[in-house]
Amino acid sequence: MSIRAILLVPALLLTLLLGGCGFHLREHDAFVLPFQTLYLQSANEFSPFIAELKRALQENNVQLTGSAEQAQLTLHIVSETKDKQILSLSGGGRVREYRLQYRISMRAYDMKQQDWLAAQEITVGRNFSYDDSQILAKDREEELLYQNMRSDAVQQILRRLNHAKSPQPKS
Repeated sequence: MSIRAILLVPALLLTLLLGGCGFHLREHDAFVLPFQTLYLQSANEFSPFIAELKRALQENNVQLTGSAEQAQLTLHIVSETKDKQILSLSGGGRVREYRLQYRISMRAYDMKQQDWLAAQEITVGRNFSYDDSQILAKDREEELLYQNMRSDAVQQILRRLNHAKSPQPKS
């Protein structure tokens, strides 16, 4: 028996056992959103956040339209802001720690201007230590933290849209 055959048998056996017990790789979070078409309104439609949000909506089978009249729902991203605050200083007055915050203000409404999601703000924050002897590495870390916060904000919007309901007609 060759070495290849000896290694192949346990791998094949393990694959059969895992398949037989119902194991499967976890897929990304999929939402069943209560609408099929959406118009995404934003002041800065070319921001990385908007690009990521569009991609996530399309992955969840939402068709993005070119105008609010063609869509069941309008998602208005009112503002997107980044903030950086000093948390602590060293004895010599140098920054030791920052607090990063990423805020998204949004609202979702239908063609009749009835709110599915009232105006609200999503705030995501992260703390990170700073060392001015590693400026390039810390700048890259800050960039990655903002990227992570953007992704977190997109997921929060999807969860909120997933639970959004059409307003009840007034009688």
